[in-house]
Amino acid sequence: MKLDETHDPSLQSWVESANAEGAEFPIQNLPFGIFRRKGERTTPRGGVAIGEQILDLAALGIRTGPTLNALAAQGRPVWRGVRRELSKLLSTKNKGYKKLGEFLVPMKDADLLRPVSIGDYSDFYTGIHHASNIGSMLRPDNPLLPNYKWVPIGYHGRASSIVVSGTPITRPKGQTKSIGQQQPSFGPSKRLDYEAELGLVIGLGNRLGRPVAVKDALEHVFGVVLLNDWSARDIQAWEYQPLGPFLAKSFATTLSPWIVTLEALAPFRCPAFERAPDDPKPLPYLFGEADQRAGGFAIEVEMHLRSTKMRQDKMAPVRLSRGSFRDSYWTAAQIVAHQASNGCNLQAGDLLGSGTISGTTPDSVGSMMELTAAGKNPLKLPTGEARGFLEDGDDVIERGRCAREGCKTIGFGEAAGRIAPCVS
Repeated sequence: MKLDETHDPSLQSWVESANAEGAEFPIQNLPFGIFRRKGERTTPRGGVAIGEQILDLAALGIRTGPTLNALAAQGRPVWRGVRRELSKLLSTKNKGYKKLGEFLVPMKDADLLRPVSIGDYSDFYTGIHHASNIGSMLRPDNPLLPNYKWVPIGYHGRASSIVVSGTPITRPKGQTKSIGQQQPSFGPSKRLDYEAELGLVIGLGNRLGRPVAVKDALEHVFGVVLLNDWSARDIQAWEYQPLGPFLAKSFATTLSPWIVTLEALAPFRCPAFERAPDDPKPLPYLFGEADQRAGGFAIEVEMHLRSTKMRQDKMAPVRLSRGSFRDSYWTAAQIVAHQASNGCNLQAGDLLGSGTISGTTPDSVGSMMELTAAGKNPLKLPTGEARGFLEDGDDVIERGRCAREGCKTIGFGEAAGRIAPCVS
């Protein structure tokens, strides 16, 4: 994807909040979402985030209805064209902007909804540092299983429990069995965790039985969202063998409401993860020279936490970690190509999770399992509270951004959820 006039860092919008220092949604971003005014009973509709406002896509004559699936299915030429029209419409160069006032809605006056209807959801495991950290806890002598560097590991998740940012997360119940127990017991998870991820939103689909080549894979990706893969570690430890994650993951997954398009991310492309000299080269169906040169995305992901006491004391959330998707062992294109390599048909609105994003430093790991060494080294919060895992009332907030010298910084909004007590 080439840069064009929509990426010009000097471009300004007549929506003044979009020009503010540190604005997440400058005119260079223009992510898509679904919204409705608070208190409205009308059908939700598509919009684009610009500063602290939402521009109704009806301003371009686009009426999406309650999901972005139809727009996502139209392919990159249409997405690129819509972006260019939006950029012209919202630029200070547009002298007729006053006519657009009726199409603007303050973000604070809107409910942001799940942007696409998600038919299928797969979650991958592409963060090699996360995989090594978790593996070292479970298998100290052999942290990475033999297939990890050959195949993008993933599993088929549960689409029905994917919720938009702000939705409460009910503590799940499940079977657990600790060391020393003679038999498992059933009850609330005591080791509730988060996982900092990104989600690839599929736009253009492929026919059943027709694989997607790695060189074409990104043409099928509409954009990227933040994704928190909530995990019940104690349930997971008991149930995951031999078939992998199940009820420990399916109770909830949170995503951000704004889809940041690959066009917006074009200035932040980077080389694929640099593999160790003795690592295997990807098999031909997963290898592309162009993808190796610029298949990565330098997307920073942060996790923040605020306890009930912190809210009561009017304290801001504390940042727990900051990682980058450039540390992903497999690229976005390789994820898509592998998902479709057996002829699996992707459809507009499908979601592919990246897996937990962790770096090499203690403050860059993307889960509490890693931060606290499975609860053995609890975190200290500013209130004096300790956390081995999440407690009821905790707010967990995932944030993301892309920054690069000579480019306008863009953000992703939030993927946030508050832990609610389990249902009796």
